[in-house]
Amino acid sequence: MSIPRIAVVGSYATGLTLKVKRLPSTGETVLASGYRVDYGGKGSNQAVGCARLGMEVAFLASIGKDAFGEMALRLFREEGIDVSFVRQTSERPTGVGFILVEAESGNNCIALDPGANEMLSPADIARCDAALKSAAVVLTQLEISIAAAESALACGRANGATTILNPAPVRSLPASMMHLIDVLTPNQTEAKVLTGRSPDAAVEPEEVARDLIRAGVRQVVTTLGEEGALIVTASSSKHVPAIRVPAVDTTGAGDAFNAGLASALACGESLDAAVEFAVITGGLAVTRDGVIPSLPKRSDVLRYYEQHGSRSPDWLLSRDTTRRA
Repeated sequence: MSIPRIAVVGSYATGLTLKVKRLPSTGETVLASGYRVDYGGKGSNQAVGCARLGMEVAFLASIGKDAFGEMALRLFREEGIDVSFVRQTSERPTGVGFILVEAESGNNCIALDPGANEMLSPADIARCDAALKSAAVVLTQLEISIAAAESALACGRANGATTILNPAPVRSLPASMMHLIDVLTPNQTEAKVLTGRSPDAAVEPEEVARDLIRAGVRQVVTTLGEEGALIVTASSSKHVPAIRVPAVDTTGAGDAFNAGLASALACGESLDAAVEFAVITGGLAVTRDGVIPSLPKRSDVLRYYEQHGSRSPDWLLSRDTTRRA
């Protein structure tokens, strides 16, 4: 069995975190501790997640020619990701987020400079035709420009790939883009915003999903946190419950979910089976701190199936995918 290829088109950003006793007021300097440098960016996280599940992954992204950019490339190479399509530019620095976390409450404030992520253009996507032609799945998000994400979806659709959009951070999308999405993976808030509703609107997730399908999306998988996920198609709906695990840190759950979904679809699973798998990968991610450390490997998922007396998907057991276990 050959290993399916997934093209992830998205962002990379380095996270710089400090813990403070309280968030500073305007003009105030406060002492901090626990300085930490982390890998970040939804595109990067999801690319790593797919690679850890045994997929061949090409990452299409824009990073700076700087120390943080080199740090990103080391991560991708260590994870076995094809970096042929990662563009390095000297015009903008690698994206970076500055995060202050209030130690006692966990409240935070974040300032994000997208940096080189904003340089990724439709022309760059077009130059990566080789990666998109060979992909079974094209997965993208909205931490890059809408034009670049739409171009990725269009190229994926033209080449017969399954197209997945994780609409985060949520923004209004053009009608032309909605018609290019095979599977949309919003959380409940993102789904409501995409339909023009208030994030606090009291409305059933299925009703929102059906509005998105009427807008052109083929299938909607709404993530429901500890309640699992809801699959809605033009003719059906199905709730997939979450797995029961002790939650330590939910930060990486969405990225692990999307990686699991993309991997299962690339291996030929039905949407229902792919979401059932994604619920497991997303659930396993909440059992560990951080994002990159929490993204489950193939061996983690196999262990989960074994511990729960369940049969692993045949594609996950494939001999050809054991090299990244």
